[in-house]
Amino acid sequence: MRRAGTVARTAQGLAIVRCEDETHPDIGAAVVDSSLDDVGRVVDVFGPTSRPYLAVTPENGVHLPAILGETLYLR
Repeated sequence: MRRAGTVARTAQGLAIVRCEDETHPDIGAAVVDSSLDDVGRVVDVFGPTSRPYLAVTPENGVHLPAILGETLYLR
């Protein structure tokens, strides 16, 4: 499993994840938490190329404010 980054904020029903370096997943990649529970899928990659942001659309039942500050991983 590869680390996707940390949830920096929420916006318009999406989790905004800050990547740790210039590598980022493809759009459509599955994102999980440290317990391997599905969080959502990457729907956009934006921002600076050195540390881009990911927009993650949440799965049903995921409460976005509860995952603020959490590290997320790629399945």
